Amino acid sequence: MKATIDLIDGVNFEGTADSGHKIQIDGPPEHGGRNLGARPMELVLLGMGACTAFDVVHILRKSRHEVTGCRVELEADRADQVPKVFTDIRVRYFISGKNLQDKSVKRAVELSAEKYCSASIMLGKTANITHHYEIVTRK
Repeated sequence: MKATIDLIDGVNFEGTADSGHKIQIDGPPEHGGRNLGARPMELVLLGMGACTAFDVVHILRKSRHEVTGCRVELEADRADQVPKVFTDIRVRYFISGKNLQDKSVKRAVELSAEKYCSASIMLGKTANITHHYEIVTRK
């Protein structure tokens, strides 16, 4: 896997992923940015959220559950001193679908956290990560 980061101006960068997709990354105005994109650590948290969401949906669908929605909300605390690594990350899943069983959703979340989500496992080396889930019933 490869990625490229190019300075646009100030502290505004354009990131290009190996897949060819581009993303804007910028800093806050007090650090010379113009707020044109997500901050680097926000992207790390978003990456972890997307990684685990992908896993949970994939695991449930592979076991023939009809998933119609998945929202992952993340909250993170960072160290006070540099490097300001994540120290605690709280992950909350909101899964909807037809006839979802609690034990199946619980197992999918556990498998993602313990075996499949590379981002979660990597961040778990410095942060305490907790996972909670809720099955959302749509009317």
